[in-house]
Amino acid sequence: MSSEGFLKEMQTIGEKFLLKLQRLPKADPVEIVSFCVVLLFIVTVLVLMIIACSCCCYSCCGCEGRPEHRRRKIQVRPAAH
Repeated sequence: MSSEGFLKEMQTIGEKFLLKLQRLPKADPVEIVSFCVVLLFIVTVLVLMIIACSCCCYSCCGCEGRPEHRRRKIQVRPAAH
């Protein structure tokens, strides 16, 4: 997908979202609750992604912002008799 197509798709999704928000005060209670549940799900996924990315960056970069070299795994070999 080209960047123009992606931007057009994002604009379409944004317009649908704004239209849904404008109609929300007149909606049924069931529709309001379902909209809130979907919105809560999206926010939860975004927060979890931010937490996962920050934990990954923290483990790679450390506190000082410099990369932390990971230790090599040592293979255990059976003892020869």
